[in-house]
Amino acid sequence: MSRAEEAGGPCGEAPTAADLAAVAAQLGREPRGVVEVAHRCPCGDPDVVRTHPRLPDGTPFPTSFYATCPRLTGAISTLESRGVMKAMQARLAEDPELAKQYAAAHQDYLDRRAELAEVPEIAGVSAGGMPTRVKCLHVLVGHSLASGPRVNPFGDEALEMLPRWWESPCRDRHLPTAPREPAREDD
Repeated sequence: MSRAEEAGGPCGEAPTAADLAAVAAQLGREPRGVVEVAHRCPCGDPDVVRTHPRLPDGTPFPTSFYATCPRLTGAISTLESRGVMKAMQARLAEDPELAKQYAAAHQDYLDRRAELAEVPEIAGVSAGGMPTRVKCLHVLVGHSLASGPRVNPFGDEALEMLPRWWESPCRDRHLPTAPREPAREDD
């Protein structure tokens, strides 16, 4: 079983009010342009959302698959800080088959974004450096989680390197808890 399959699966569901509240708590701000929960953590909360390519204020937004879970994004940031992207970039330059797979991932990303809308300002621009660079593992992992295995080779590879971010009760870790009532003396 791949790491993407262990971590839940692509879902493609319209976000509920509870989903949007969970994402707002994860991000520490209101989410913008969310059209779909692209992947759910096994705890049930979104960990990747799909965003419209034009935000409500009119800004073009090329990042279609946006990782939101702080435990997931923190783990990805740790990978980035270890130089993983530099090694991937070197392999991309040396391996024509890998370059072909990565170009196909770029096209998949563009095709999925075009399902939502055409935005001329970002036409041909995917995200994460695709198809010629490895620039942002957050985007590549989000794409892999939303699409499933064997679509984005570097997203899949990064997923396999990540710790199991979903393995402990994560709901308490990224959602605010309700304030407790003070104990009464007669209890």
